Amino acid sequence: MQDQQINLDLGLVKTYAPQLFFDRLEPFFPVRVGVTIFDQDGPSPSFRRIIRFESDASIEKVIEYAIYWDYDIEHLYELEHVWIYVGYDGSVINCECSFHGKFFKGLLKDRSNVSENNPTQVKLYSQPGKHAFSPLLAMLELVPNLDTCTYETAGSAGLLVPDMLRDQMSTNNETNQLVERYLQTFRFRPTMEFTEYTWNETIFVSLPELLKEIPQRVSHELNIMKKYFGIHE
Repeated sequence: MQDQQINLDLGLVKTYAPQLFFDRLEPFFPVRVGVTIFDQDGPSPSFRRIIRFESDASIEKVIEYAIYWDYDIEHLYELEHVWIYVGYDGSVINCECSFHGKFFKGLLKDRSNVSENNPTQVKLYSQPGKHAFSPLLAMLELVPNLDTCTYETAGSAGLLVPDMLRDQMSTNNETNQLVERYLQTFRFRPTMEFTEYTWNETIFVSLPELLKEIPQRVSHELNIMKKYFGIHE
């Protein structure tokens, strides 16, 4: 793996950034993307998995997009992933995407979810409110709590604190209740009508930059909630 790509090749990153589609009523969109580029086998720095090259000698690099939202409809802090496998000829060899702590293939066998206008972009649907990814809309329709997680249980998970940020973030019952109360104001029922999301190049940073920024963003959002409800420290 290269040195965590402190100086990102924005041209490369933008070229292979996935084409994402969100529900028409989606309240939350990506605010930052932490990018890591692999040129050999190695562990993902932000997801519990190993990136491997040995299965296909035509793979030159793997671009990991760690996509950050301030909110999932059920909690504060949200990080999902897309991995694009790039060939020596510049083509997309494979794609994988995160789905509730696991990951699946993001490139369909017939490559029908590769953009016609841009063959370096893979089309992926984002689960309403939850942001897990799938190349197939039908897969999202099979999620048992598709409608209830965006409404009845909005905010129920409070503030998530991932292991990699436990030395910089913490939560408690008071914080979790504040987050739940706030996210209840965003609850919605998915329409399952999807629109394309447009990337802004300023959203892409190196993963170390993203991890440095997240605790600051979380603190900022908590302050917004307190002001919203007129809570004074």
